[in-house]
Amino acid sequence: MSDIIIILVNIILAVVLAVGLTPLWVWWERRICGFIQDRSGPNRCNIGPMRLGGLIQALADMLKLVFKEDFTPSHIKHKFFFTIAPVIVFLCSFLTFAVVPYADVLVIDDKSHIMQAIPNQLGIMWFIAFAGLSVYGIILGGYSSGNKYGLLGSIRASAQVISYEAAMGLAIISMIISYGSIHLTDMVNAQSGTYLGVIPMWGIFIQPLAAIIFIVCSFAETNRAPFDLAEGESEIVAGYHTEYSAMKFGLFQVGEYAAMSASSAIIVTLFFGGYQIPWMDTQTIQANINYVILAIIILLPIKIFIFTKWMKKNNKAIGEDKSRLKETKILTVLFWSICIIVVGFLISFLVNGLGTNGVNIATAIIQIGTFLIKFFMMVFVYMWVRWTVLRFRYDQLQMLGWKVLIPLALLNIVITAIIVVVGN
Repeated sequence: MSDIIIILVNIILAVVLAVGLTPLWVWWERRICGFIQDRSGPNRCNIGPMRLGGLIQALADMLKLVFKEDFTPSHIKHKFFFTIAPVIVFLCSFLTFAVVPYADVLVIDDKSHIMQAIPNQLGIMWFIAFAGLSVYGIILGGYSSGNKYGLLGSIRASAQVISYEAAMGLAIISMIISYGSIHLTDMVNAQSGTYLGVIPMWGIFIQPLAAIIFIVCSFAETNRAPFDLAEGESEIVAGYHTEYSAMKFGLFQVGEYAAMSASSAIIVTLFFGGYQIPWMDTQTIQANINYVILAIIILLPIKIFIFTKWMKKNNKAIGEDKSRLKETKILTVLFWSICIIVVGFLISFLVNGLGTNGVNIATAIIQIGTFLIKFFMMVFVYMWVRWTVLRFRYDQLQMLGWKVLIPLALLNIVITAIIVVVGN
């Protein structure tokens, strides 16, 4: 029974994090854009008194795409390719998330469970393979559109992905040499120690150059700004999206956000300790689980208090819009109710004890929470960069990939190999 539950939890986490959070990412994009540009962002769409800070707008956009007519232009000759292209992009982006570990190996009744949606022996190679395959969907979409802007956009995107895939692969080779494994769980566990008892042995401290190269290439791989050369309003309109509408267009967009989610998760796993809490490996958490739970009991109400105060301060209402005050009260009661329930459960665990299986499960939940915090922070960085860094010219993009990143990645491999050989 525990096997089935763990498998379901892993699959649900992968689906939610890769695809289910797309409305949240759209909302984040708009709110972060509004904040950076010193404006409100979306805050008008509502269901009754509930606006949820503009989140309802993202849900409305999603429903619009779902119920919009699925129209294929009459000049399209290769309708099968035109239809399958967004599906390929979406599936490849989604499947890259399947090998990301959310927590260390979970042991229940002396049986080990790997906390991945698809446990396999390929590790980081799985990510590289499916990240590269998505370019086929882009090429098919642009070619089958029968549109010069779509074709130019797909050529740009494919050249960009191929160029930066090389530098990304070389950066990963440096990490494989450093960690001595291609398995992502082994890579995360290798980051559990510290330097001088202070600095975490995260990949970004072990391999700062590889981290910079990989992160830059991840932006290019996902066609995110400042590398979104596949579309340009003043040049090629929407690129390979131009002839698409309804859910075909929606699948391209969901695929882009799924690729961003997968890249963020891989960056966290390789360079920021994954599910590891700084200065606390799995065994340390298990040995001090009561103190960790006590810290959560203390910190959670403080976080809720700060958030609700911030919400009351910023969710202001003018005379004819009293519903916003009502929404604030509803959300405040909801958050504090959840906080009280969670704290009550945690106190009962402290009083009654957890047992061996309970300690292992609690440790896995804490590690999943740690991974999610890092994951959300990395997604925020993606959006922060989008709204602050100007788009590259096409020649600048190719020059950065071939003349800067690839030589640096090759040099990094040589230096890493020398250090590892001399160190051994």
